[in-house]
Amino acid sequence: MTGGRFVAFAGMGSALPQRVVPNSYFESLIDTTDEWIRDRTGIGARRFVAEGENTSDLVVRAAEQALQSAGMAREQIDMLVVATFTPDRPLPATAVMAQAKLGISCPAFDVNAACAGFSYATTVATGLIAAGSAERVMVVGADVLSRKLDFSDRGTCVLFGDGAGAAILQVADDPGVLASSLAADGSLADVLTIPAGGVERAVTAEAIASGEDKLRMTSGREVFKRAVVAMTDASRELLDKAGVAAEDVSLVIPHQANARIIHAVAERLGFGPDRALNDIEDVGNTSAASIPVALDRAWRAGRLGPGDLVLMVSFGAGMAWGAHLVRWTLARQEAA
Repeated sequence: MTGGRFVAFAGMGSALPQRVVPNSYFESLIDTTDEWIRDRTGIGARRFVAEGENTSDLVVRAAEQALQSAGMAREQIDMLVVATFTPDRPLPATAVMAQAKLGISCPAFDVNAACAGFSYATTVATGLIAAGSAERVMVVGADVLSRKLDFSDRGTCVLFGDGAGAAILQVADDPGVLASSLAADGSLADVLTIPAGGVERAVTAEAIASGEDKLRMTSGREVFKRAVVAMTDASRELLDKAGVAAEDVSLVIPHQANARIIHAVAERLGFGPDRALNDIEDVGNTSAASIPVALDRAWRAGRLGPGDLVLMVSFGAGMAWGAHLVRWTLARQEAA
């Protein structure tokens, strides 16, 4: 139980842009090959938005699919929470932009915890429902990384894709969200960051020329190490907190950062490939959308059914990380 009332998942949806970007796309931009990218990341392709397509557009598409899966009218949503670090604009929130496009009237706001955004937003939504402040909350993780990449930086540009994943959480008779955990270490903020674009440093011609308006990772090795340790420890602590044995978990969904991280986390937790979801090959790292996209696709493919325990664990810039243990409540739904 997470508070005064039980909370469960009531609907899921996801949205990926139509444009497929294979690894070969990068061969003319940087010193790389399809084999090099696959070997180090497990990624074969990712999706990029089209010209004029924005983060809020992906939010709307994922939200509409979630509503359809839940059999809900959009007017039934009490609150919209969007996890993103690639908003349509610095102001207002992307959630407000999406709210207008959905044609709904409810509180709407953004959460920025980078790749851990869905974990943070889900915790916020769960707390609001448990406290009686809402009955049904739409949580969407969405990022358009393609507009924040430096395509001369091999260490980052091949990793990311665009997408959105949505979940509807609602008050329930039985517990669905069993336990959650969040953490952060701001001393590592500069390891993975976009230096310019805030009040600390404006997006000037100089900043653009130096690539400081784009995603910058100062140490991929450090991110790898921290991600594996943090996600493993968070998962173990959460299982202990919930009194659940690892062997009772049907599926673990780590943040889809790269295949090596997914494998390392699963191995340390004792999950084989049949219980550790790797959804990265044709999607890439979609940041805050990573877990909900993977979750939606796994559910629609029949890998989750009512009563199954699913462990979701994320890690992102900040550094920030989080985890949720969920008793699944949705029957399988065919892909839309």
